[in-house]
Amino acid sequence: MVLPRSQVSALAVVSCDTEKPSEVDVVVVGGGIAGVSTALALAERNIRVCLCEKGRIAGEQSSRNWGWVRQMGRDPAEMPLAIESLKIWRSFERNYGIETGFRSTGICYLCRTAGEKAKVEKWAKTGEAFGLEQHVLGSSRIARLLPASTKEFTLGLHTPTDGRAEPSLAVPALAGKARELGAVLLEGCAVRGFETAGGKVSDAVTEHGNIRCDAIVVAGGAWTRLFLGNVGVPFPQLRILSTAARADGVENAPEMPVGGGDFAFRRRLDGGFTIALRNTNIAPLVPDSVRLFADFLPAVKRHWRELRFEIGSEFVTELRTPRRWSVDESTPFEARRTLDPTPRVSLNHKALVALRRAFPSFASARITHSWAGLIDTTPDELPVLDRVDRYPGLFVASGFSGHGFGTGPAAGLLMAQLVNCESPCVDPRPFSLSRFGPSRREAGE
Repeated sequence: MVLPRSQVSALAVVSCDTEKPSEVDVVVVGGGIAGVSTALALAERNIRVCLCEKGRIAGEQSSRNWGWVRQMGRDPAEMPLAIESLKIWRSFERNYGIETGFRSTGICYLCRTAGEKAKVEKWAKTGEAFGLEQHVLGSSRIARLLPASTKEFTLGLHTPTDGRAEPSLAVPALAGKARELGAVLLEGCAVRGFETAGGKVSDAVTEHGNIRCDAIVVAGGAWTRLFLGNVGVPFPQLRILSTAARADGVENAPEMPVGGGDFAFRRRLDGGFTIALRNTNIAPLVPDSVRLFADFLPAVKRHWRELRFEIGSEFVTELRTPRRWSVDESTPFEARRTLDPTPRVSLNHKALVALRRAFPSFASARITHSWAGLIDTTPDELPVLDRVDRYPGLFVASGFSGHGFGTGPAAGLLMAQLVNCESPCVDPRPFSLSRFGPSRREAGE
């Protein structure tokens, strides 16, 4: 049987606008969760905003991720953003009456090895420092909390306030609400670049013409480096391929997402489970891998056991992709509307094997769908949520490194506050663009 390859077809449809406005206050580039959340927060403030998406809203990683909404395991610098975001996730149904699939189920991580235990102990210390409700579990407490699991786990961490949401439903629902509040949503509308007047951003230049504006927020996900590079702004960003699957035929499995050294699963609203082989990601080797080698070397050293390096067609695709263009010519964003990589089916089957070992309730499970997405990652695995000093009126919200779905709502709120010169909901300094400086390779170009 040939399985459906991609989850994109399951995306909820967003009612979008058909005509480009001539003028707004802010243009948001990119229709993933960061861009949509930014547009929503701006529309709530009665700020005229137009969101431009070159393909479909949430058509890339925002609908392909695992759907975990967690505070557990965050970098200390990112923890305030995760805490604030969880508050916002909880408020969506109450404040907007929309279904995002969010359920406050808790999340649990289970350990077998000494390395996994050391990681969990570090997470627990971070959680304690931020007052996070959490429980460190021994084998007997794991058995009580997760009776469907086997007895091989000797240590666990449970964060009862964490939860899950439905990626293919959540972002379209938020986009629809933003439009209700006055935001203009455009699909199939690539932003080629921008123009300035008096040294400040004055126009977003789209494939369908200019939109006059005072500010532009680039929330382009894995495309952000290419967009910024065209205007001479170095942005150290690489793409990591993550693959996942949907499984059916599971009974008596936990409601909460659970992860371990080699598995992860989340119950879905459609009755199935999203599963993945944890701690295994594909690192495609492309020309940017060479250009940014020095920037990413520390990250590679930290995660080399979790990465599989591949040289494939993406190398040639990127090599042929123009890195410079003028705003009056077609761009790479129009040539390739959606990143839809081939899933690694073998990794999904390994995930199912690992799950059957950890949770016998997956014994009769079968994989019905497989898909993959490209995660935009930075050298320190923290996003950039900042203004670009070189171009007043230009802002960036990108580089979430696989954490964007969970932290996206707070990131969008923070970006709206920065654009509107408000007091920020969290300290934005850990997310500054200037922390990188120019890429070591690009600085010499």
